[in-house]
Amino acid sequence: MIEPVHPDELRVSDPERAAVQDRLRRAVAAGQLDLYEFDTRVQSAWAARTRGELARVTRDLPEPPPDPPPPPPLGRRFSDDDAGTAMRVLTIVWASIAAVNLVVWGLVSVSSDGEVYPWWIWLSVPGAALLVLYVVGVGRPKR
Repeated sequence: MIEPVHPDELRVSDPERAAVQDRLRRAVAAGQLDLYEFDTRVQSAWAARTRGELARVTRDLPEPPPDPPPPPPLGRRFSDDDAGTAMRVLTIVWASIAAVNLVVWGLVSVSSDGEVYPWWIWLSVPGAALLVLYVVGVGRPKR
């Protein structure tokens, strides 16, 4: 009759050894191990043949603190919802129209003899409306 194998006697795989090595690396980062002890334990982890031997490598280590949440991505100005998409599109359209008008006004001003009325200034009204919506929170990412 074949007896069942105790879980501590099961063979370990390289991914399990790598997971223990990563756990030891986090313990060093948390100040729970020095580099000499880290090196010794990593050698023991890679020499381990069974789960029992592998468990002994980290048995005395407390659970490391959880990793801090990642910071929000830099440069993200609009949220990913429908309001953010609408604000992104409206801002791009407004900025494109304002840029074209400003360039045309500049070319006309340079090529004419007198002063040219700055008609592009009227585009500040929809720009101000977009700014007010953004300041109120429409389309802005949650922080």
